[in-house]
Amino acid sequence: MPDGPRYDDDFYAWTQYQAEVLRSMTTSDDRFDREHVAEEIEALGRMELHDVFGLVRRVLSSFLLIAHGPADRSRYHWMYEIVGARAELEDKMSPTIWLLTQAQLPELYRTAREIAQLRLRELSAFEAADDLPLRSAYSLDDACADDWYPEPPGEAK
Repeated sequence: MPDGPRYDDDFYAWTQYQAEVLRSMTTSDDRFDREHVAEEIEALGRMELHDVFGLVRRVLSSFLLIAHGPADRSRYHWMYEIVGARAELEDKMSPTIWLLTQAQLPELYRTAREIAQLRLRELSAFEAADDLPLRSAYSLDDACADDWYPEPPGEAK
């Protein structure tokens, strides 16, 4: 069994490690384009990471829409969005991607907030759009937890 991260345990870490190993191998055969193959392997991991970033943004913006948007049937649409994103997150999340996403969470929230503001303005909820919190009240655990949603307006306990 090879050293380093395992493909099935942490795909992102595996891609980065395999690219590093490939670059460190010596070969006298010029037919093999080692550097570009290593770059492509790394890119596969980065695509997975960026997919997770996008999914977390989608969940966070939907959280904001549920918590601050109009209390009507659109709430179920946002819950639907969250369920779909969480299913994809479950497929793509790895220990390394979790740590990298956790480190990016403030930036991901900033963009999610912008998305939620635009959606609220589209719904003519201008005051709600202007009053969205600057800092996230949501954790990465919240984003990935099954069956957890923020309290809608008027239902806070």
